Amino acid sequence: MSKLNQPNWDVIVIGGGPAGFFAAIRCAELNPELSVLILEKASQTLGKVLISGGGRCNVTHACFDPAQLINFYPRGGMELRGAFARFQPTDTVRWFEERGVRLKTEADNRMFPVTNSSETIAECLRGAAKNIGVQVIVGASVLGVKKNPQSGFKLEVRSEARDLHLNAKKLLVAAGSDSKSREIIKSLGHSIVEPVPSLFTFNIKDKRIDGLAGVSVENVTLKMDALTQRGPMLITHWGLSGPAVLRLSAWGARELYEKKYRAKLSVNWLGDISFEKALEVLTHSKEWKENVRKKVMGNPAFSQIPLRLWKQLTEFAGDKNWGDVSKAELRKLAQELSAGEFNIESKGQFKDEFVTCGGVNLKEVDFKTMQSRVVENLFFAGEVLDIDGLTGGFNFQSAWTTGWLAGSAMSTTDKNG
Repeated sequence: MSKLNQPNWDVIVIGGGPAGFFAAIRCAELNPELSVLILEKASQTLGKVLISGGGRCNVTHACFDPAQLINFYPRGGMELRGAFARFQPTDTVRWFEERGVRLKTEADNRMFPVTNSSETIAECLRGAAKNIGVQVIVGASVLGVKKNPQSGFKLEVRSEARDLHLNAKKLLVAAGSDSKSREIIKSLGHSIVEPVPSLFTFNIKDKRIDGLAGVSVENVTLKMDALTQRGPMLITHWGLSGPAVLRLSAWGARELYEKKYRAKLSVNWLGDISFEKALEVLTHSKEWKENVRKKVMGNPAFSQIPLRLWKQLTEFAGDKNWGDVSKAELRKLAQELSAGEFNIESKGQFKDEFVTCGGVNLKEVDFKTMQSRVVENLFFAGEVLDIDGLTGGFNFQSAWTTGWLAGSAMSTTDKNG
């Protein structure tokens, strides 16, 4: 807990999340003589770390080529290209291992602490901050920030029913998608890309998937207007989820928001098999000819489609044998399998990991230092920026990277930070 009576600080960090802690630790380790303070409005720090990955914390992703890594960011990828050249997942793994936390890579390349506990990551960050002398105030709401005419910033803070007036030579805003922080950033002269949800599921009511919650298909192709995503998909009680849906929701976040989350979704249950290829299988394959006396609904023509789903997709054919299905019905089935059309009616939420796109306009930030191009000695890191990644550890990686860059820049004592 910080000394509340100390009004003057070299560096103040607004936001006690992953980016804020990483920046504060980096800054203090490079320049231990600096006084560094983290202000967190919640009752505890690192709340998002603790709930991430179902309580395991998906620290980063095993993608160690910056040119490839940026492809997992619907917004901010190009700006992060140079940033990842300086601090990327390899560096994240090394940073934690140097502090006694080993990470493991799972089959899908997501990386977690070997303890499978997010507490391990939170304790590491809190311990590193404490060891280097970073001070922390929890339950501290920043009410306003003003640029000091001479240099630095004046902060009005409410903490434990007390009003604090703090001064900072350098200020880092790393408060996520907090609305009050956006107001403060605007008051300092920055523009904000208004946040909208990213990474969400699709609410769809359709008899073809009704009652199939828990059924998954390993490889589907989804299309929505000009957007396409491919991968596993899960049928839920409310519609569709899984990696392919989440990726499509992220890339289409702005478009779906503008459409009020109502859109047409094309589903190819066969992955990359086209209508023509599907029709050829249904009409000319050896397997189809052997099934002429078997029921359509009980004998899937494609093994990748679970039987329960197959029965509902072919329900229009009734109780017919394969040999009694007309050419028109075969064409309809090929169309249903390769480009079935569904109506997205609204969005759901992806577990506890609520991600937004939007934030500080990236054109107003120098990505070599994370310093504002508008206000000297003002810095940004983490989700407060208009950066968002896909699920899999990418949002944490952008937090570590931007926090590390901001901390490095704030550690210097020259006028330009």
